[in-house]
Amino acid sequence: MDKKNTPQLRKGILLIICLIAIVLLACGTWIGFWSAGEMKGLIAKQFNEEQLILARNVSSSIERELNLLVKEAALLAGDISAEPANGEAQTQIIQRSLSRVLENGVWKVEIVEPKSRLVHIYTPYRHWSEKETPGAGVVQLPDFKDLKDPSVWISPPLIKPSGISLILAVPLPGDDTPRLLLFHVNLSWFLAPLMQNIRSGKTGYVWLMDETGVFLFHPDAGFVGKSAFEARNYKDPSISYAEINAIQEEKMLKGREGTGAYYAGWHRGITGKIKKLIAYCPIIIPRDPSRTWSVAVVAPFSEIEGVIQKGYIRQFLLQGLVVLVILLGVLAIVLFEIRWSRILEKRVRMRTEALKKSEERYRSLVESAEDFIFSVDSEGKFQSVNSFTANFFGSRPEELLGKDLSSQFPEDVAEKQLKLIKLVYQHKKSMRDEFELKTGEHRIWISGNFMPLKDEDGEVNAVLCIARDITENKVLERQLINTEKLASLGTLAAGVAHEVNNPLGVMLGFCDLLLRQTEPETQAFEDLKIIERQGLHCKQVVENLLSFARLEGGELEYSDVNHCLMEIVNVVKHTLEMKDIELHMKLGVNIPMVKGDPRQLQQVFLNLINNAVSAMTHGGNLKIRTFLERGRRRAIIQFHDDGAGIKEEHLDHIFEPFFTTKPEGEGTGLGLFVSYGIVAKYGGAMDCVSHTTASPGNTTGTTFTIKLLTKSGEE
Repeated sequence: MDKKNTPQLRKGILLIICLIAIVLLACGTWIGFWSAGEMKGLIAKQFNEEQLILARNVSSSIERELNLLVKEAALLAGDISAEPANGEAQTQIIQRSLSRVLENGVWKVEIVEPKSRLVHIYTPYRHWSEKETPGAGVVQLPDFKDLKDPSVWISPPLIKPSGISLILAVPLPGDDTPRLLLFHVNLSWFLAPLMQNIRSGKTGYVWLMDETGVFLFHPDAGFVGKSAFEARNYKDPSISYAEINAIQEEKMLKGREGTGAYYAGWHRGITGKIKKLIAYCPIIIPRDPSRTWSVAVVAPFSEIEGVIQKGYIRQFLLQGLVVLVILLGVLAIVLFEIRWSRILEKRVRMRTEALKKSEERYRSLVESAEDFIFSVDSEGKFQSVNSFTANFFGSRPEELLGKDLSSQFPEDVAEKQLKLIKLVYQHKKSMRDEFELKTGEHRIWISGNFMPLKDEDGEVNAVLCIARDITENKVLERQLINTEKLASLGTLAAGVAHEVNNPLGVMLGFCDLLLRQTEPETQAFEDLKIIERQGLHCKQVVENLLSFARLEGGELEYSDVNHCLMEIVNVVKHTLEMKDIELHMKLGVNIPMVKGDPRQLQQVFLNLINNAVSAMTHGGNLKIRTFLERGRRRAIIQFHDDGAGIKEEHLDHIFEPFFTTKPEGEGTGLGLFVSYGIVAKYGGAMDCVSHTTASPGNTTGTTFTIKLLTKSGEE
């Protein structure tokens, strides 16, 4: 009985063990698939977050480059607004601007005159031409009534067989003949440097669509210019594209940011049903009219599966071993499952470390940038600060966290920034403004862009500010304004001088006749001599005005700037000694000949030295130095004195005719006016920086800087 039942008992035990093994194997298999699925989801989410960072960077780059084109168009409109359409000066201005923006995709500039139906066309390295405007244009240009200076109108993308283009329009002032300045941008040229080299993983890529859902950029050239809702059907109509169509219609076209997944029928030459991960971010076109494009970064899900594919194989091998060694017991199975779980955890840690390294790389970019980069909450308290910002305020990043903006920025600047931050929270859009900061005895201008940082629900939880020092741009803008103002004054001065010169010549002629008819050593003779002297003085003033306004001249002359300075110093050396002024000269060696007549340049140098002497009534130091600008294109001459300085409210007027701060009878106000005209006539530049006792700091004085073209630089 026992012997007969023993095989059956063994079979029953074996069956039970097999059943237990099968149950355990099924449980282990289920656990393996579950853990693999969780792993896929976790890695896919992390991968998509990394893609979202790439999408944001691409969006920021496109917005920044487009804003640069907008600024360039507005600046060019300001430069040519007063120039005639056929003028050579206007052509040169436009060609210089076109050379700057050519690499940004601008291949043509036009000036449209709607009333005369004329278009003035400017292309690189070619003179302008004009043609009659066609009856039916490619794009409906805006009405002048809809454009208010200095707004820039941006057209929708224009799709042509030759490619996709964009038009930027700026109104040019003029009541009689209103005009439009047009920038024609080739979007392929504009977008390719920013997008074609972007990679997500090994084979992921970037594509861009406009507010209507048309592809503006795609690695498959056949997609470009076609609707994103229809182009995929041409590749494989058997696949359902409901997921990507829903993402495009409900999120991307509404300017939202996020991630997701969908099925496609193509990826870099591979066809078939392919699952892809997508991260998308809006691109705001802030100009009138406001529009929203959307950039997407996509990669095949198979790259994520490849990370854990080897794990799948190992899992099945381990489960096969469990079947073979099932007699070793459940403990072996549990141990193998534990071991597998540890392998998965290790892979998760490796992936997490890779993501951390990627985050550290982006953080290092932020820390190494020489820009103000910080984030704040809705109350204006610092949440993060890069090293450059902290160093600027003489602190460390961790010391600024939690502090208000007003603790570092001036109160008026902090209030202005806080208003922009609240607007960003309210409208969920970027805001930009410029601020003036005072640091010791210097003043700097910064341009800040306040961008919303959103959570998964699309709500703003912080505001990121990226600000850049634009002081040099402000200085150039100020010089440009002075140049335009002085050019107008020069034209006016020339007209006035000619009108005054004629009656003045008649007066001096009749005065000379009366002198010949009057006996010397009489009171009448002396009175006539006084009239003659004052008339000649007026004539000299008129000639100075004419010398400033007269831009044309004879053949170009070149001068040795160091030799000119030494001759003038020899003339005024005794005067400097009598005024108790110590002269310090540091003349550069091997300075090429500069463009300019030697005598006229000496007149400029003498005027600046005399002004410095007048500013140092109780003696002081006069420093004169020359050197070559980087690139050896221009020679620099600087005159620095430690006198009383020029008040800030006077700096914008020192180059105007008859403006002087000297007492009545001591100056005509034409010295700097004429000097500026001489330097400008030879293509040079002249600038002034001055500090008085009212300026921050303890040092006072004035520095005049002259920049003259060298003979080698002109060639």
